[in-house]
Amino acid sequence: MKDRTDKKDQAVALRYDRSLGGAPRVVASGRGELAEKILAAARQAGIDIVEDEDLLEVLGKVPVGQEIPPQLFQVVAEILAFVYQANNRYAAQSGQL
Repeated sequence: MKDRTDKKDQAVALRYDRSLGGAPRVVASGRGELAEKILAAARQAGIDIVEDEDLLEVLGKVPVGQEIPPQLFQVVAEILAFVYQANNRYAAQSGQL
């Protein structure tokens, strides 16, 4: 059985560009110190961080540079939709829209 703290030491970064089409790609993945650097870079850039241990376990197996597998399209699309909606609500409330 895996220790649940192991997953906190892992991070995966995805990038999706609508203009390029295709599926989101894994652009960074790592454990330990590398995971902390990925998270720090995301925070510094203002990128939303979503914590989902089950998704992390699957995405952690996708090689960097590759698109996510088709079986993850739905769950990643739902997460992206949530993030876009949250960003739009924040922008509207702060008068940035």
